[in-house]
Amino acid sequence: MGSLLKGVTGVHWKELHGARQSLARDIPPLLSRIAYGGDDTAHMAIDELGDVICSLGFVVGKATAPTVPFLLELVGAPDVPCKAELMDLLESICQAEQWHSAAAASGWKNASFQEQPAWEVAARAAVRAGRPIIEGLASSVRPEEAEAARSLLRTMDEVAPFPEL
Repeated sequence: MGSLLKGVTGVHWKELHGARQSLARDIPPLLSRIAYGGDDTAHMAIDELGDVICSLGFVVGKATAPTVPFLLELVGAPDVPCKAELMDLLESICQAEQWHSAAAASGWKNASFQEQPAWEVAARAAVRAGRPIIEGLASSVRPEEAEAARSLLRTMDEVAPFPEL
């Protein structure tokens, strides 16, 4: 994986699923393409990764929270393209509450929604853990990065905590 993303091999991706029950084994190569593939490759990889970890822009999966630290690593690394797009993806993850909404609508008793709300809690916490990285980018000389960072910081401040499960 190179100097970036060294911890990717320590995650048991085969045991995780993405947002639409897609296999998480696709995540490490997508992260690598973002880190080392150049602008066009990174754009495509971010789109594909978004489909895996934050489907439709608001549905997270079990693999989302373990992926967030790598997204933050990429955002904080020099020479990684598409940082604004990565922060947009992080913002979508931070705002995701589809599973909580579905569980609340079913009265929290539906067995179909036992673990999914916890995925959102973990994913949001993982994004918030990256606040120092995002704060550093809020004053970037690249306007698209600075704007995306400020938007993500506002979202971190505005999203309400999830109710106790």
